[in-house]
Amino acid sequence: MSIPGDDPAPGPASARGPAAFDEEALFDLEMRLLLEALMSRYQHDFRAYAPSSLRRRLRQAMERFGTERLSELQGRVLRDPALFARLLQYLTVQVSDMFRDPPYFLTLRRQVLPELSTYPSLKIWVAGCSHGEEVWSLAVLLHEEGLLERSIVYATDINPEALARAEAGVYALDRAAGFSRNYLAAGGRHSLSDYFASGYEGIVFDRALKRQIVFADHSLATDAVFSETHLVSCRNVLIYFGDALQARAVGLFRESLVRRGFLGLGSRESLQFSAHAEAFDAFHPQPDVRLYRRR
Repeated sequence: MSIPGDDPAPGPASARGPAAFDEEALFDLEMRLLLEALMSRYQHDFRAYAPSSLRRRLRQAMERFGTERLSELQGRVLRDPALFARLLQYLTVQVSDMFRDPPYFLTLRRQVLPELSTYPSLKIWVAGCSHGEEVWSLAVLLHEEGLLERSIVYATDINPEALARAEAGVYALDRAAGFSRNYLAAGGRHSLSDYFASGYEGIVFDRALKRQIVFADHSLATDAVFSETHLVSCRNVLIYFGDALQARAVGLFRESLVRRGFLGLGSRESLQFSAHAEAFDAFHPQPDVRLYRRR
């Protein structure tokens, strides 16, 4: 029997009721509700993305948009498509570089493209193209290897703003020197400046390179394969996916690739424990280059 005025002794968490739900648990609950709402409202599926990355990015978005709770952000985003477009900048990864990881492009130049050149035409898919640095890098590489005119490069992303920037091919002038260093390290045969014009503190890539590039909205979480391809390059994207979404994405690549076609991943990504590992052979001529070949 309790004595009036005395506080009851604290019990186990399960006995303390809803108040015992800590802030982290509340955040995760609100995050799940937000992701379900985004899927229902905008058909963008982030539910299988890596939770740790999502937590970090959503906290950045909350600070940027001045909201204290995810539930508040959810209400605003559901009613304002323009705000959702801005939120996409936080939920999708927009970090890249021209000829990023030069050994990867050097391997494409010396060992992959000579084999693919035996096909009468080529289809290449850059999945998660972000602002397009890798797409334009591949266009330059294909041009120098005499393959661009018989190639189609599909550049896809779920972020319409990123796609627009990728298609424009315009980058800050102060990035040109780094782009050029990577290009030369990747076996570039000329000067990268031969492929762009500069002015007004920016550089814009030659429109002739763009003729063979198709920019399109595509989600690895919800969409299907759209073409048979000879090379899929999806680098530094899978690391932000949970296991189920990684398996779905690699399944799409497997379905898209022709027999003996190539799949390129980021240096920290691997098919070692993938559900589709048996469908690929490793093609790693250099330790940090993650290339696979479909059986």
